Amino acid sequence: MATNAFQKIYTQLQAITKATVTLKAAGISNDELAKVAGRLAQVVKIKNDLVTLQVFSGTEGIPTNAEVEFFGEPPALNVSEELSGRFFNAYGEPIDGGPEVIGERRYIGGPSVNPYRRQQPSELIPTGIAGIDLNNTLVSGQKIPFFADPDQPYNQVMADVALRADVDKIILGGMGLSNDDYLFFRQKFEDAGALDKIISFVNTTEQPPVERLLIPDMALAAAEYFAVDKNEKVLVLLTDMTLYADALSIVSNRMDQIPSKDSMPGSLYSDLAKIYEKAVQLPDGGSITIIAVTTLNDGDITHAIPDNTGYITEGQLFLRKDTDTGKIIVDPFRSLSRLKQLVIGKKTREDHAQVMNTGVRLYADAANAKTKLENGFDLSDYDLRCLEYAKEYSTKLLSIDVNIKIDEMLDTGWKLFKKYFKVEELGIKQALVDKYWDKD
Repeated sequence: MATNAFQKIYTQLQAITKATVTLKAAGISNDELAKVAGRLAQVVKIKNDLVTLQVFSGTEGIPTNAEVEFFGEPPALNVSEELSGRFFNAYGEPIDGGPEVIGERRYIGGPSVNPYRRQQPSELIPTGIAGIDLNNTLVSGQKIPFFADPDQPYNQVMADVALRADVDKIILGGMGLSNDDYLFFRQKFEDAGALDKIISFVNTTEQPPVERLLIPDMALAAAEYFAVDKNEKVLVLLTDMTLYADALSIVSNRMDQIPSKDSMPGSLYSDLAKIYEKAVQLPDGGSITIIAVTTLNDGDITHAIPDNTGYITEGQLFLRKDTDTGKIIVDPFRSLSRLKQLVIGKKTREDHAQVMNTGVRLYADAANAKTKLENGFDLSDYDLRCLEYAKEYSTKLLSIDVNIKIDEMLDTGWKLFKKYFKVEELGIKQALVDKYWDKD
């Protein structure tokens, strides 16, 4: 963390609350970093010569004559190609044993790209996961969350997406990661030989929760350097945004702000939006695509965190365990990519939309057949075939461990249709049936 040669040091506090200290100081700027009795803090309010600092780890035990040392700048990151392959903490300091990054100093948390410079997203981002690429295709410049229960392997999915995605740079923002998760990401990236295009900013469970609030801005400052300055396709992976929001709540409570729904701060929507709105497709080809994990409490999507997230993002990817196969799948009913129509059939094969829609409809018919079975009704031959189809569809196309290209996903869909159904049961255009029914 860079500091000025002439740091301002004060030793007289005017007031102390649970989260803040106030003192008289001159020449201080908004968001400037400081240390209060050795604890990291940030300027949150300036009124005349009275400066209020939020102390990240709390003020307990800080005396009124504590030493306050101002750094002379807000949180910042040195940006250059040297970021590639490195692991950093919430302050942009290396945690991988490597040297400090030499580069241009940039403040984090700036405004999102001017709407005038934005282009409509139109580039496909394949992930190899059929539940995404086939049914909920991602587009460069999109912002979309994974909704998942805490016991699901969402970090494994994020790592798989990182290694399979066809992009120039992947930036991981890990918030509240366990040491095991941190080591998992590091080992997975190293083993795949992909470290050269991956940059990681990590806050672990052992570090103060409020430090998580810096992680998304650090990750996005790096993303903007590569997308805007270098015209690269950048994929930003953020996990876990629920822990980020919990940190917002901690700070809000310490600041004695009145909580809103589910004990979250009233600013939750704008706090989340300023992160997600950094997703962009730029006219010169650079892009920032954001995929973020939001963990749920017993699948509750009405909680303030997923509820606000759903208003901001362009869909969601919903992970759940399929009871029939035991596989973790991308749920075709609760998942949605609102931008997929921009690439389906345009950047993918002509039969994509029909195979996608038919596959999901038949899976829905299987769910209806399962309900009939549970309620003691007799099943028709069609119902029985739907149930068998659903098991294979779940295993071969919805499961998160499927790693194939989109054309192979479409071919697999046709093979399953042919195995279990008659052509007239599918409702697919005859021209596509003629071309793909007997393919291979």
